[in-house]
Amino acid sequence: MDIRKELLEMTKRSYHEALFAGTSGNLSCYDHETGRMFITPGSTPYETMREEDVVCMTLDGDVLEGSKKPSSEWRMHAEIYRQKPEVSAVIHTHSPYATSFAVNNQKLPVILIEMVPFLGGDVEVADFAIPGTVEVGVEAVKKLDGRYACLMANHGVLAVGADLEQAHTRAVYTEDAAKIYNLALNNGNVKIIDDDIVKYMKER
Repeated sequence: MDIRKELLEMTKRSYHEALFAGTSGNLSCYDHETGRMFITPGSTPYETMREEDVVCMTLDGDVLEGSKKPSSEWRMHAEIYRQKPEVSAVIHTHSPYATSFAVNNQKLPVILIEMVPFLGGDVEVADFAIPGTVEVGVEAVKKLDGRYACLMANHGVLAVGADLEQAHTRAVYTEDAAKIYNLALNNGNVKIIDDDIVKYMKER
């Protein structure tokens, strides 16, 4: 499948799943061999976004293909690809439950065993950085050591993967864990999975 088509389909799918609203959020994928990053355009409604709107650019900001401007968060995406060669896809969402914990500056502890294989364990909060700056990516990378998603303080959610499908799955799991954690907190005491069990699952 053409990379633009795949990126557009995943973008619209994520939009209809309410992982972001309006023109918030952004997705990208990166070809480490050619140095080409494909990313959603900025300020473009997802309902009207087309394949030709997807921007192809270098990590330094040079637009190679596309008539629209790239997402304002392209520097964040670029920094993650620079620092994490195992990552080839990034999705930044504003999914409401997970983002609410980002606003609280509160991490998601391991409350579900599925969080270990799918997210790498708990989901930590990256320090706040001004949106649109490379610092957003710098702070996110610090929380992605051995993990596949993080919250960004007062901003949203970031999930990474070897491809778009994997990054999307991790973004979905982050929102699901946040929703369940929110409900559990309202129910009463929350039981966090013991560290020794988390360690055992990681070693498996």
